[in-house]
Amino acid sequence: MADFTVADVKTLREKTGAGMMDAKKALTEAGGDIEAAVDALRAKGLATAQKKSSRTAAEGLVGVAVQGTKGVSVEVNSETDFVAKNEQFQDFVRKTTEVALTLDNDDVEALKAASYPDGGTVADKLTDNVATIGENQQIRRMRIVSVEQGAVVPYVHNAAADGLGKIGVIVALEGDASDDVLATLGKDIAQHAAAMFPQALNADGLDADVIARERAIAQEKAAESGKPENVQEKMVEGAVKKYAKENALLSQIFVKDGKATVEEYVARTANEAGASIKLVDYVRFQLGEGIEKEESDFAAEVAAAVGG
Repeated sequence: MADFTVADVKTLREKTGAGMMDAKKALTEAGGDIEAAVDALRAKGLATAQKKSSRTAAEGLVGVAVQGTKGVSVEVNSETDFVAKNEQFQDFVRKTTEVALTLDNDDVEALKAASYPDGGTVADKLTDNVATIGENQQIRRMRIVSVEQGAVVPYVHNAAADGLGKIGVIVALEGDASDDVLATLGKDIAQHAAAMFPQALNADGLDADVIARERAIAQEKAAESGKPENVQEKMVEGAVKKYAKENALLSQIFVKDGKATVEEYVARTANEAGASIKLVDYVRFQLGEGIEKEESDFAAEVAAAVGG
C-alpha cells in the first residue's frame, strides 16, 4: 500500500514542478516523506521550483508601522481571506502593530500582554475578535528594526489598506545622507526584497540547516557526475556559494540595476550623494510562509462517501 495520497503527489508537483510519474516515484522511494522527495527530485535535476516557502499557506494580514528610526512588522493570521478583508480585523491588525512599535523586543507574548488602545490587553481584544467574527485568529510573529542615525523605510506589496497587506518589508539604512535619498533608496531596496525573497541580510545570516541541506544536495549531484573527487569538491563549494549569494540580500543582483549587487548599489548611491549609507537590517514578512494549510480533496471525499 502506498505511503502517500493523491493530494501528496499534487503538493509535491506544486513545490517542484516535476512530472506526475517522477513525483510518484520520488514519493515511493521516500516512503511518503514530501520534503525528502523534494530533495531527491532536486538532486536529479527534476525540480524547477526552489523556494517553496514563497508560497503562502495561511490567511490574514501583515502589518507594518514606522515611527522615526524604528519600525515593526507583525503577522496576524485568520482562517479565511474573507476575514482579512473585514474592517474589524484590519483595525485590530493596525492597532496591534502600533502597540508593537512601543515595545523593545520581538516577544509576541509581551505584545499580547500589552495594553490595547480601546481598553484591556491585546490578548483580550484578540479573544473578543474570535468571538464576534467567528474565526480563529492568531498573532504569529513580530520583528522590530531600528537605527540610531539614518532611516527605516516601510513597504507593503499590494496593500489591502494603509500599512496592511500580504507582504510587508522594512529596510533599515544607517548613514548621514538626506532624508530624500534614504527614503528613495530604502523603498527601492524594500521593493527588491519583496520580489526576490532574500533569506538573510548576508551569507553569515543564512540558516545553517538550510546550508547543510543545500550542501547535501550538491554532493549528491556531484557524485552522480562521475568526475574526480577534487573536482566534485569544487562543484559542491561552488554550488553552496552560489546559493548563498542568491539568497542573501546584500549579494543579490539589484533588480532595479540588473548588474550591481544590492551592496554595490548602496555604495554607489552613497558616493553619488557624498554621504555614508549602509544597509544594516531588514525584515520581510510574507503572509503564511512556512505554514502548511490542510486542503481537502472534495472529489475524493464525495467518492468516499458514495462508496461508503
